[in-house]
Amino acid sequence: MFSEIRAVFSRRYLLQNTALEVFMANRTSVMFNFPDQATVKKVVYSLPQVGVGTSYGLPQARRISLATPRQLYKSSNMTQRWQRREISNFEYLMFLNTIAGRTYNDLNQYPVFPWVLTNYESEELDLTLPGNFRDLSKPIGALNPKRAVFYAERYETWEDDQSPPYHYNTHYSTATSTLSWLVRIEPFTTFFLNANDGKFDHPDRTFSSVARSWRTSQRDTSDVKELIPEFYYLPEMFVNSNGYNLGVREDEVVVNDVDLPPWAKKPEDFVRINRMALESEFVSCQLHQWIDLIFGYKQRGPEAVRALNVFHYLTYEGSVNLG
Repeated sequence: MFSEIRAVFSRRYLLQNTALEVFMANRTSVMFNFPDQATVKKVVYSLPQVGVGTSYGLPQARRISLATPRQLYKSSNMTQRWQRREISNFEYLMFLNTIAGRTYNDLNQYPVFPWVLTNYESEELDLTLPGNFRDLSKPIGALNPKRAVFYAERYETWEDDQSPPYHYNTHYSTATSTLSWLVRIEPFTTFFLNANDGKFDHPDRTFSSVARSWRTSQRDTSDVKELIPEFYYLPEMFVNSNGYNLGVREDEVVVNDVDLPPWAKKPEDFVRINRMALESEFVSCQLHQWIDLIFGYKQRGPEAVRALNVFHYLTYEGSVNLG
């Protein structure tokens, strides 16, 4: 089995640096959590010397498996390859998610991708029109000017001595949001039901329409969700192929398959066009700004405040000492 190991990454679990994710030759991966960082190091040094694999231009050394996300980012050749357009936007975002510790094996730190389109109403979608694209220099919560004012005022008039100020009391990526996006397919259906006493969500809260979810993310002050990678490759997530009874919304619409924009006649169309949008020239020129918000220098501190990008303090690593 050791000979099948292709990459070993350090991971956080419950915001603590005590886990490892081991990637195998058959493209599966397993995540392990350990009592402390010392144990993590011992385990890495008893596994094969594979580093984080061969994809990122890094040496296959055990110290690479123990490197920080910043060290992996600076040492890798992926940013240069992306700038030279040798890899796609999708591949680069997966690289950033992976080195940042986001993983398909932990719903609390699932890979995050951006909404890139704003037009979910037209019969046809012109990917050369800038007006059809989201402003990637702003977090979801700051796209609607009225809502941005609400969040800015919340931060500026903060009076709670028990908590540092924030713009958002929810987050762009949570286990709940991931399960809600993927509720129609296993194993996520089972995960969702296990987390909710065996019941599906209220039909009005269930993911039932792409356009409706986009509108909610622009209007509701408690919804600042970004997307997950599956929006760009997994048409099955939009189909209720198992025939689950997901209920009836208050507007008397039966929740079944996800309603797609008129420009997508079937789920495969939606995924294909959404992926084309992600790889478009417009997004390619703007994506670095979204990366700064999610993975870069606008995550914390004065730049995060200026960018309207401060979340509840408990969502940040290092905010609680569990030692």
